[in-house]
Amino acid sequence: MTAEVTTRTFDQLEVPTPGTFVFDPTHTTVEAIVRHLVVAKVRGRFTDVAGSITVAEDPLASTVDVTIQAASIDTSVADRDAHLRGADFLDVENHPTLTFKSTRVLKHAGNDFVLAGDLTMRGVTREVELAVEYNGVANSPFGYQVIAFSATTELDREEFGITWNAALETGGVMVSKKVKVEIEIEAKRV
Repeated sequence: MTAEVTTRTFDQLEVPTPGTFVFDPTHTTVEAIVRHLVVAKVRGRFTDVAGSITVAEDPLASTVDVTIQAASIDTSVADRDAHLRGADFLDVENHPTLTFKSTRVLKHAGNDFVLAGDLTMRGVTREVELAVEYNGVANSPFGYQVIAFSATTELDREEFGITWNAALETGGVMVSKKVKVEIEIEAKRV
C-alpha cells in the first residue's frame, strides 16, 4: 500500500500540504546533555514523548505541541535515574509531564528555522528558542506520509527551579546549570 505524497513548494522547499502529523515514537528522540564534574558529558533520553505538528496553509504559521512523561528519563544508570525523577530534579511526583507549545517562527533561511515556544517543566513556564532543521517530507513504504525535523536548544535548568548541585573540592560543581537538548522527530500524517 502506498500513500500519495501531497506536497507543495514553499521558499524553494518541498513541504507537505496542510494537515496534522503525529510523532512516531519509534523514530523520535529527546535527549538532555549536561556536564558532569565540569569535564564529562552525561546524556539522558526521555523514552515517552508524544506530540503533533499542525502544518498550516502558511507554513510559517504551523505549530507543534509536545508532551514528555518526566518519569521516562533514562541515563542507563538506575540510581541516577531515580535521583533525576526525585524532588532535586524533575520532581515527577508533583510534575509528571514536561510540555512544549510553539508560539511562532522567529526566522528561517532555507531549511533552517528558529522556533519560539513555551516550555513548562516543574510547573515553571519559560519561552525557549529552538534551532530547527527541516529534514524533508517522504512517502513511507507503509502507506503514510512523514515529515522529519532535527532541533537543538540550550536551557538554564535553574530557571525552571532545578537548583540541586554539589561543589567540588577542586572547583566547579557536580552538574552544569546548562542543559543542551537534542531532538529528532519523525511524524506521520493522520
